[in-house]
Amino acid sequence: MFKFFTQKKWFIWSIGGTLLILSATWYQVQLDVRINEWFGEFYDTLQKALTEPNSVSEKEFISYLFTFAKIAAVYILVVIFSDYFTSHWTFRWRTAMADYYHDYWDDASSIEGASQRVQEDTLKFARIMEGLGAELLRSLMTLIAFTPILWGLSKSITVLPWIGEVEHALVWVAIVSALGGTLLLASVGIKLPGIEYDIQKEEAAYRKELVLGEDFKESAKPEKITDLYGGVRKIHYRMYFHYLYFNAVKWSYLQGMVIVPYLALAPTIVTGAITLGFVQQIIRAFGRVETSLQYLVRSWPIIVELISVWKRLREFEAKLEINRSIETAK
Repeated sequence: MFKFFTQKKWFIWSIGGTLLILSATWYQVQLDVRINEWFGEFYDTLQKALTEPNSVSEKEFISYLFTFAKIAAVYILVVIFSDYFTSHWTFRWRTAMADYYHDYWDDASSIEGASQRVQEDTLKFARIMEGLGAELLRSLMTLIAFTPILWGLSKSITVLPWIGEVEHALVWVAIVSALGGTLLLASVGIKLPGIEYDIQKEEAAYRKELVLGEDFKESAKPEKITDLYGGVRKIHYRMYFHYLYFNAVKWSYLQGMVIVPYLALAPTIVTGAITLGFVQQIIRAFGRVETSLQYLVRSWPIIVELISVWKRLREFEAKLEINRSIETAK
């Protein structure tokens, strides 16, 4: 699965492409930091304009909007280019995997489900890695960029409801709430990777019998197809049940987290110690840090699918290595 990073023919794409993706992602994060600063300045200006008539000119107000438009335009261009290049990068990764399997197809073709592994699972692996990997990279860089910002902004927030004085309070609230949610969701969803793997096995057996039935009349008899489909139905129903309580916990947690930063800010807000612009700036920084720390929570269903694909490809490659060893020994 990782020949892409070990073969010299792919070094320009694997190493050079990775560095380019890293650079583009970091630049996106820096633009997001600039937008966060803009929010603080803009909302302070908005508050001033609303509370003190004619204290802000129309030209000054509109200039803030144009500033945002320029930053946003650059951000959009970088995102479009980054997504386009990342798609090509991940397809090259898939191609490196497919080339390896093609080279040893004589040994691989005897393995049950080989065509599905080479065509379908490499495609799934590439697509999942494109989305999941890019989001992981973005989360890590956002965390690196915004944690110091939230730390600095949190100097003014020293009191939490029911707890009392805490230095840099919002940083600790973000860390504790995100890690707590991650552990909660991981424990609730611990059975999902195994179920996803079992689904693929049942679906593969069902599909294989249908394919055989296209060429051999003795295959795909109604009673056998009904029995195989019964296994598919059973495992899918099992998955629906486990996702029922998993999603209940997940969405309860995510919706509850919406009010957490405002709750943490409540003692400071009611005293009037901070401005509207500062509230917007710190809430946004808190959201960036919290969302980055919640990467596993938000990506868990996709991670489940990735684990399932990885297990299937690992089994396939292990069997391929055995076949190659037998062939070499002859």
